[in-house]
Amino acid sequence: MTNKASLSVSDITAPATERWQPDVLGAGYEQRTLPLGPDPDGEGEAVATLVRYTPDTGAATTEPAVLYVHGFTDYFFQQHLAEHFAGRGHRFYALDLRKCGRSLRDGQTPHYVTDLALYDAELNESLRIVQEEAGDNVLLVAHSTGGLIVSLWLNRLNDAKGTAKSGIVGLVLNSPWFDLQGPSYYRTIGTPVIKMLGRIRSMVELPGNKISSYGDSLHHSVAGEWDYNLDWKPLAGFPVRLGWLRAIRNGHAQLQAGLSVGVPALILRSRITKFARKYGPAVDVADAVLDVRQIQRWSGCLGDRTNIVPIDGARHDVFLSSAEPLAKAFAELDSWLDWLAAFHRKTAGSPEAGA
Repeated sequence: MTNKASLSVSDITAPATERWQPDVLGAGYEQRTLPLGPDPDGEGEAVATLVRYTPDTGAATTEPAVLYVHGFTDYFFQQHLAEHFAGRGHRFYALDLRKCGRSLRDGQTPHYVTDLALYDAELNESLRIVQEEAGDNVLLVAHSTGGLIVSLWLNRLNDAKGTAKSGIVGLVLNSPWFDLQGPSYYRTIGTPVIKMLGRIRSMVELPGNKISSYGDSLHHSVAGEWDYNLDWKPLAGFPVRLGWLRAIRNGHAQLQAGLSVGVPALILRSRITKFARKYGPAVDVADAVLDVRQIQRWSGCLGDRTNIVPIDGARHDVFLSSAEPLAKAFAELDSWLDWLAAFHRKTAGSPEAGA
């Protein structure tokens, strides 16, 4: 149920679609629809969904608010992540991007966009709402494709008015997708083909991508320990369409040419990759989706301080790993957040900060 104490005058007077409403995650979670207007890719009216965690604990929220962004074939359901940040004193928000999870509407193609910059609209609006409610300082956290999307957005934000001046204090990336995995010819001769076909046959599905090994390792109905909506996150993933993959490869090229996100970043990844068409125990202790060597290689292109930490035994979503690597990931996160707070205290007191 909605926490009545959290309702404001703006909640009561706003149109119903723009008020905070009870969320599917239950007590302590609320959602707000973000209208985005006509979809530039011609699939009706686009919306995004902002989720907030409002535990009724009375604890002080003294740390920067968190804004979390999911990956491909994904949406926000990681309650343990929200609760961990809340336990540290952070207000927690998560964004389901247009056509993803809570934001998917009838007649729309899941996760489909032809330009990653389209996501700037919901990212900008989410940032505005979070800062209006929780204060100016915001920490960005993103997973997989979300890591690419958020990095490109921060680069544009930094070019426009400066990331730090926009209130962003740091960036945590969980297995970000910074290059196309697979044989090298996918990235050489394959990329021009993707870009050409993605322009003229954008809705064609990439063949051979119905692999459920990773999903099987996660969901409790097969071999995993996690529960989530299989309509919003199917075991074998949503189809990859050429127009979307063209947008991803354009994003990869921008990142690999060098970005300037303007804030320190923590990058968490598994130590090893294990691609498998069928589930086996090895999938539980490795990244079964991305090549971790590519994450290591390209993370330096973010253009600011970066700390890259491999987590032994982690899955692709490091925060959906089994108990031991998950505890290690949270410990690394906490250590870095403590460093980040000290770093900002130090830089705030430097002569350059007041210049």
